[in-house]
Amino acid sequence: MKYTKLPSTDIKVSKICLGTMTWGNQNTEAEGHAQMDFALDHGVNFIDTAELYPVPATAETQGLTSKYIGTWLKKNNTRDKVIIASKIAGPGDYTAHIRTTGFRDNSIKDALDLELQRLQTDYIDLYQLHWPERQTNTFGVRDFKPSPNDPWSDNFNEVLHTLKTFVDAGKIRSIGISNEKAWGAMRYAEEVRNHNLTPVSTTQNAYSMLNRVFEGDLAEVSLRENIGLLAYSPLAFGVLSGKYIEGTAADNARLKLFPRFARYSSEQSTQATKQYLKLAQDLGISLTTLALAFVNQRPFVTSNIIGATNLDQLKENIKSIDTEISEETLNRINEIHAAIPNPAP
Repeated sequence: MKYTKLPSTDIKVSKICLGTMTWGNQNTEAEGHAQMDFALDHGVNFIDTAELYPVPATAETQGLTSKYIGTWLKKNNTRDKVIIASKIAGPGDYTAHIRTTGFRDNSIKDALDLELQRLQTDYIDLYQLHWPERQTNTFGVRDFKPSPNDPWSDNFNEVLHTLKTFVDAGKIRSIGISNEKAWGAMRYAEEVRNHNLTPVSTTQNAYSMLNRVFEGDLAEVSLRENIGLLAYSPLAFGVLSGKYIEGTAADNARLKLFPRFARYSSEQSTQATKQYLKLAQDLGISLTTLALAFVNQRPFVTSNIIGATNLDQLKENIKSIDTEISEETLNRINEIHAAIPNPAP
């Protein structure tokens, strides 16, 4: 395994992070525990969850993922061996069953205390804002379209001050953002500089060979402001494993169970995936390995959040850290990207 540090901290994390959002829907508690056992045995010390999980989100399953992690931590007495990241859900219809107050009032305190209970721990290593409160283009929306009815008012300073109180209290060690845009990331950086607040360490955004939107402006923000990318969906909901093109997807595969998640299933995405699959075949490696190795090596990536529904997938995903993408291979990836740029924003 390879390791790095969360920017602006001394927290050492594996370059591969174990994503958990299937636990509670596609995976049982026992399967989640088995994945954590396997990951820890193979050098992965970084686990990402959220109060929202599992996905798809429902009131009946909300919080199950973190509860599974909590029972594993208690059973194995492994809290000091792993770095736990979690998130407070942003506002919207999708999360109305959790709360409707966004990050205001006592929302962060309530969310954090409930998550600590679920995880059966006294602290969270990285606490993230799952998505912005303001209306912006995220989750596959390509273009920003301003809304005159957006009720949000600028509260970056307020949110950062609230988070700092929990850093000072020892309940969280570092803070992050997620599904953010360049403007939002820079506003956080500005408030941190001007008011001596806890630095924003990371942003968790979608990034893969089918979605390199991060490179448009956030990559520069990441490198110049020292805000590392935690790349999620590096396999684009499993599309970049090639299993949907080759017809080998299992019955419990994500897009078979939840076909409404069509972010990576456009005609252009399929055409690009076929070309990436051919490249992987030419190299004699799996498309999964090619896709993950590409993300692992990007200079702005702090950690690559992989997800799996079985141990065979998990083994292949973790092993991708041992594959080096040559300059020639990167050039071929970039040629496909130039021909079919960001087919899945």
